Amino acid sequence: MLKIGLTGGIASGKTRISNLFNQLETPIIDTDIISRDILKLGQPGYLEIVNHFGGSNVLDDDQIDRRKLRQLIFNNSTEKHWLESVLHPLIFEQSKQQIRQYSQAKYVVVVIPLLFETDFGQLVDRVLAVDCSAETQFKRLLLRDKIDMALAQRMISQQWSNLDRINHADDIIHNNSNDDLDAQVTELHQQYLRLSN
Repeated sequence: MLKIGLTGGIASGKTRISNLFNQLETPIIDTDIISRDILKLGQPGYLEIVNHFGGSNVLDDDQIDRRKLRQLIFNNSTEKHWLESVLHPLIFEQSKQQIRQYSQAKYVVVVIPLLFETDFGQLVDRVLAVDCSAETQFKRLLLRDKIDMALAQRMISQQWSNLDRINHADDIIHNNSNDDLDAQVTELHQQYLRLSN
């Protein structure tokens, strides 16, 4: 089975692209979804965070306040590194388990936002990077997450640049306002089917 790592900057359109692959009956494993799941009440990530930060990042319904947590870690590099050291191994193991569940598929898409910034690249055979202009990415992030400009800039600046990702990727998908995503995904789908044989 061919394993495709889909990566790109925050708000570059990875979810939309993975949904298009899914419409072509391609299995999708999304590390962001795995991350959210391991932060649910009673899960290992949840317990670690509550023990470390106390109740200050917990909502009234006992769920992790992800907005508050994000604000905290993007303003404190020490806490960000601590959180990554706790969550990344858990996400990595869950990703491996999910990949094994699709062993009969021709290929699988694994959405890994920080593929190049972490060791998650070892999970995949090929890397598909989303090409999206910094201006488009910035606008989408502000609109999607309803955050201030300073936080948006910090979040973007702590990831690899778009150019660096493209230079290290095997395949590129363009996702600016005038790009035809459907056609690009269909073409890549055919390419991955051929490669999987």
